[in-house]
Amino acid sequence: MNDHDAGSSGLDREAWDELRTRLARSRFRSRFRLNERDAAYAADRGIPTLRTHAYEFVGARLAPAAPKNDGRQTPMRGHPVFVAQHATATCCRGCLRKWHGIPAGRALTEDEIRYTVDVIAAWLGAPPAGDGTGATD
Repeated sequence: MNDHDAGSSGLDREAWDELRTRLARSRFRSRFRLNERDAAYAADRGIPTLRTHAYEFVGARLAPAAPKNDGRQTPMRGHPVFVAQHATATCCRGCLRKWHGIPAGRALTEDEIRYTVDVIAAWLGAPPAGDGTGATD
């Protein structure tokens, strides 16, 4: 996907705030934090690079209709995007269905991929669309 920096998604400030509130009520989801190494990596690389990595990971591990090892395809650590995926319930097709209403059993659409990456990026510190800053990733 080449248009990920220019596109917008359904993740605006209101949707992100609602999702973040729901995730905070989950003992499992709310425990995720970047460790020192991952935080340094994220700060050094920046959101645009992390978004590119997220597109690559989502495209390879979540986008297919039947992802390999679904439910176990996202490591718990080793990259800031992996941590963000678990924190935001964008780690497997089951979590995408349960938390985000994205059906399993079919390939993700471009809009669903963009939304998923936007959720990951928001958790990593990127402002959601419509946040009033005029910033776009």
